[in-house]
Amino acid sequence: MSVQELVLRQRTEILHALCSSGSAEHLEQVLDILLSQGELIFEDYQNIQVPGRALYTNGRQLLDLVYIKGVDTCALFYAALQQVLPEVQRAGFSFSGCCSNPEEKKEEYQSTCTQSLLTQRPSLVSKLQGCIEDTLKALVISGHFTSADCDEVRLPIHTPSQQARRLLDYVRSKGESAAKVVLQYIQEKQVSGSTLRDSWTPPKEVLKYQKKLSSSVSAQSCFLSTYGGTSHMSLDDIYTEGQLELAQNCNDVHGPLGLKDIVGTAGTVNEEADTVLVSGDAGGGKSTLLQRLHLLWARGTAFEDFLLLFPFSCRRLNSVQQELSVQELLFQHCCWPDREQEEIFQFILDHPQLILFTFDGLDELKQGFSDEHRLCCPTQRAPVHILLFNMIKGSLMKGVRKVVTSRPEAVSPVLKKNLRKEVLLQGFTPSGIDCFVQKHHLDPTVAAKVLESLRTNTALLGLCHSPVLLWIVSQCHKELLGFGEGSPQTITDVFLMILQHFFQHQSSQSTMGSGWLHEHLNTVLHLGQLAYEGIGTSCYIFSDTDLETCGVTDTDICMGFLIQSKDLSSTHSKRFEFLHLIIQCFFAALYIVLSNNTDRSTIPKLFEPQNMTVLRSTCFGVCLPSTEKYEQALKGEATSAKTINLQITATFVSGLLSQRHRSLWLHCCPSAVMEKRVKQVVRCLSKGMQKHFKSIPQPVEGEKKSMHAMPGFVWLIKCIYEMQESRIAKDAMSKLEVDHLKLTYCNIGPVECTALAYVLQHLRNPVGLQLDNNSVGDVGVEQLLPCMPVCNSLYLRNNNITDEGIRKLLAKGIQCDSFRKIALFNNKLTDACTQHFSHLLKTKQDFLSLRLGNNNITEEGAKQLAEGLKCNHSLAYLGLWGNKIGDAGAEALASALENSTSLVWLSLVDNGVGSVGACALANIIKNSTSLEELWLTENCITRTGVDCLIQALEHNTRMQSVWLKNNDLSLGEVEELTQRESRLIF
Repeated sequence: MSVQELVLRQRTEILHALCSSGSAEHLEQVLDILLSQGELIFEDYQNIQVPGRALYTNGRQLLDLVYIKGVDTCALFYAALQQVLPEVQRAGFSFSGCCSNPEEKKEEYQSTCTQSLLTQRPSLVSKLQGCIEDTLKALVISGHFTSADCDEVRLPIHTPSQQARRLLDYVRSKGESAAKVVLQYIQEKQVSGSTLRDSWTPPKEVLKYQKKLSSSVSAQSCFLSTYGGTSHMSLDDIYTEGQLELAQNCNDVHGPLGLKDIVGTAGTVNEEADTVLVSGDAGGGKSTLLQRLHLLWARGTAFEDFLLLFPFSCRRLNSVQQELSVQELLFQHCCWPDREQEEIFQFILDHPQLILFTFDGLDELKQGFSDEHRLCCPTQRAPVHILLFNMIKGSLMKGVRKVVTSRPEAVSPVLKKNLRKEVLLQGFTPSGIDCFVQKHHLDPTVAAKVLESLRTNTALLGLCHSPVLLWIVSQCHKELLGFGEGSPQTITDVFLMILQHFFQHQSSQSTMGSGWLHEHLNTVLHLGQLAYEGIGTSCYIFSDTDLETCGVTDTDICMGFLIQSKDLSSTHSKRFEFLHLIIQCFFAALYIVLSNNTDRSTIPKLFEPQNMTVLRSTCFGVCLPSTEKYEQALKGEATSAKTINLQITATFVSGLLSQRHRSLWLHCCPSAVMEKRVKQVVRCLSKGMQKHFKSIPQPVEGEKKSMHAMPGFVWLIKCIYEMQESRIAKDAMSKLEVDHLKLTYCNIGPVECTALAYVLQHLRNPVGLQLDNNSVGDVGVEQLLPCMPVCNSLYLRNNNITDEGIRKLLAKGIQCDSFRKIALFNNKLTDACTQHFSHLLKTKQDFLSLRLGNNNITEEGAKQLAEGLKCNHSLAYLGLWGNKIGDAGAEALASALENSTSLVWLSLVDNGVGSVGACALANIIKNSTSLEELWLTENCITRTGVDCLIQALEHNTRMQSVWLKNNDLSLGEVEELTQRESRLIF
């Protein structure tokens, strides 16, 4: 097929690659290259780049023109695509045989400066982006540009690269002398030994504003603001790093991801996008992480590439009723310039690459993310959420880097397609838990006691993976150490502990024993109603009127659960918020459980997502502005954020109504009412589980029956765990009849693992449990151990598990009769784990499948595994692809497996295996009576090694295939060897 025909055949794929991001940058870069090569003349360029015309139309115009111009132009077009598109986008269509070197095409003498503007256009666009203003000044001084010309170039709707192209186009129209000025200016900057950007200094008014802005950001960031900053702790003293991971598994990232990597290039999936999403569970440390980022920038110790940083809280943006422009949003909500406001804002528009916006808590916005309202003019006023959504999409303030935090459940596919990358914040590692406790308790004796208490209670240790829960435990260390046998097990236990802690520390005469809740019942109900009404209307910041409506008094405020909101834009004297969003959900749950004013239908609606919007505010409804009521009425459904908050509230309701806590509300609410509410919750949980079970499809004949659980299933499991009643768990699991339970991409961390183990251990028959692509980690592995006896197979791909987690897992697995398969691709395993797998293989003579792909196992690990394989007579599947075992490791495995009568499938893809290893593996083919497939793709095997494999295949008719793609073989050798042996797959 000719390259010209290929352009026609791949037209749709090419258009998608050039235009699907919504940005014209890829298309314009291709045009730059074709102009520089003389394949397009300037009139062609103008016919394609018609102002105001749809991007896809321009793309089609280019493809039509390239096709008409013939084979040579098509080949150079493909070469330009390969040069411009990111690898992930150009992988969708073939460049094979099409890609000549663009530099080889044109060699004619460049006789004029205007010709040089064309032939050097791609590099000139890149060089000019950081110095548009200086170049314009040079052209004005030389008399070639007027102020009107400069304004046309500076139009804020254009990105820096587009401004650079407009500048070049205007210079070309001005003639040879103007072109000479630009080329000389660039040459002088290069000769001086510095880059164009390095040689540039921001205007004095901008530097003065930067100083004021950094001072403001530093003042807001130096003390811990999360959890209300109740102890006024220095962020430096208490900050502990959480686990950061890329949402997409990225093989080119080595070592742990750091705070600076959030805005770095690692893991970028869409270079045209500006927005980085940091997602994590409620209480996972997202706000504290952003606060740390702000503080480092303000001090000038990190993120120096950004001259200005503007931090926003989405919770506080909720309260903004009036429409704003971007300029008003920046200066009213972050820091107001003393003077030259217009000049500073123009600088921001002219230099977007030097600006960083952060938006904390996107999930707390009342409006769900939408791309319906397009806005691109930064001076146009609009509702704040529309400004925010357009900035995230890049249609507004293009080129400005944005960092947004959100809970993962609130991140829609519509939002994800606008992301540069997504980073997951996974809470604390075991070492992080130690570090935080030691920082929180300066007395090492107290810190040691708290850590010892956590280590003896694995359920509590799993909860403390979450920073907000670890903070609570650290705050309540005296209560924790005094629990003894009754140490907290559930999230509800932990929050009741902090409730009691606050009451006892704020009241001069507190009742001891179970009567403490009754003593403070009025405060609980007042704050509970405020929380409940707020959750119902996505309200997290409350006015004096809101507090008065719910009966909240100064005494209630003094208890410490409400703090004054730091809302700089507010004209109110005081506004309040709960210490943390989860504490608001907890008080809402207390209100539902203890109040006499809630409707009988409240609990059923709480557990039915489709009816959650009916939990509307009875008090706040009259307080909302009429426009907001109208919008909510039109919307007719809860935002994802509200759904998540109601689910958290339902989880607390389940825990509060457990048998273990009923003595607390003995004097707070009639027993008969409580019993009815308990039955309601049990009925809702049973009904919810049955709905999931009924959705299980019938298995295809010959396949196992499997259930792919949704996140809602995990939530119900957590509710059952909070109730801590085994009869409910037994009843739920007695109705689940599947062979395989799949919970991939369900955001499962240690807390969820604890709940899963509690419930799944009651399954009647063993299942395969698949937890791929979650956040289980070593702590979560330990929480799963109680349900190991009912797991015949365990799939834990991409879960951040280390050798220590595997040690504990296999120590338990060896004792479980049903446990026969494990898959651990893409974790953090090294040679240290292989001794445990070796012991497993020696001990369990019914073990069937071991898959350890994409880890860090070397030849030493392979030798350790070989010791176990020598003694094992059951293993059928062994996967070690993507490791580093080399020839020596392959030889050790071959020696152990050459007489195997059970091995069916072996994969050593991408392991640095050469011909020495291949010849050793040939002995398995020659002698094994069971092996059917051998995978050796992506290695360095030569003709010698393949000859050995062919000779072995002559003695084995059972063998089905040997995969050898991408080894050290020429095309001729591949063709010849395929003729000799059809079972070789190249």
